[in-house]
Amino acid sequence: MRDICHQALRGLGLLEAQLSSLLVTPLKHPGLRYLLLVGLAQLQFTRAKPYAVVDHAVKAVDPLGVPAARGLVNAVLRNYLRRRETLTAAHWGEAEVLYGYPAWWIDKLRNQHPDGWKAMVESTNRHPPMTLRVNRRRTDVESMLSALTAAGIDARALGGAAIRVDPRPVAELPGFAEGLISVQDAGAQLAAPLLDVLDGQRVLDACAAPGGKTTHLLELADIDLTALDSDARRLERVQANLKRLGLAATVLTGDASQPGQWWDGRPFQRVLLDAPCSASGVTRRHPDIRWNRRQGDLLRFSQQQVAFLENVWQVLDGGGKLLYATCSVFREENDSVVESFLARQPDASLEPPAPGLSAGGQILPDDERDGFYYALLRKR
Repeated sequence: MRDICHQALRGLGLLEAQLSSLLVTPLKHPGLRYLLLVGLAQLQFTRAKPYAVVDHAVKAVDPLGVPAARGLVNAVLRNYLRRRETLTAAHWGEAEVLYGYPAWWIDKLRNQHPDGWKAMVESTNRHPPMTLRVNRRRTDVESMLSALTAAGIDARALGGAAIRVDPRPVAELPGFAEGLISVQDAGAQLAAPLLDVLDGQRVLDACAAPGGKTTHLLELADIDLTALDSDARRLERVQANLKRLGLAATVLTGDASQPGQWWDGRPFQRVLLDAPCSASGVTRRHPDIRWNRRQGDLLRFSQQQVAFLENVWQVLDGGGKLLYATCSVFREENDSVVESFLARQPDASLEPPAPGLSAGGQILPDDERDGFYYALLRKR
């Protein structure tokens, strides 16, 4: 069900244009319109038999409470099959139709990433990869590759603790229930090693839920980690991940921008700030984001990110490091936030980028990983 919806959302610009061309008058019933969009998506983006798609779409009209529309649904979808050669994206040419993103989004990508924007868009319109992270406390990459191969699962190492497999339910993965592996994007797996945690350090994961980076940090070193998040319900997932992996942390509900509410006054030597953002780097997994975001949201997010940075900086020990991270590809939330912070914070300096990262710390989404931004800051 999720895959069908995601296919429709990735191609929504094209599907909307096609539906408008196939209808004589606009539809007033929203459910009927969505049904036709999903039907058009299945006819184009899946291997389902066309006759089955049309038949099931017609049957789905009755639960919508508009049985008289059965003929309309049948006619629209069959008309598409007859005219499909003249209803390709090239027939329109607008950004929303060609690329599956709003025009303002494409314009911004062109301006900020002139060399990589098109490949980025193409990769985020494909099905996302499934990447595993090996729990180094319990096994290693070579052993997990052997176990996956023995289970009939094609797998290949991506470097570090990352292994890519064909998407499947986690219950089918050997060792998942036992805590040998976790599901985490390869780009997200860079965060914990970048923070450079050492045994005995106090570490804060300031926006921890659902816990992927939290548990990765604990797999890398024997640290005293506090997992903080403002959403108590999402922290339940952090607890579940800790339990499955056999790890321990202090889990707190609190707003990272209000340290007076939760901080006990003892400084942390390392802080991970995975700041709330537009999530523009993970639209492959959450394709609704591209249609729900507005250009003005970027200013709102950047203001919030600056507030998070300035307040979390207070709990960092002298000589300590803070990793500022987002899953955004927009400069407004990344370089601009860090530059603004550095200009006002005299005791902060930017560490050189790690090998494999661009000078600005931006990772653009490709077929192996989602889009992320990392900036490592040191407190003098």
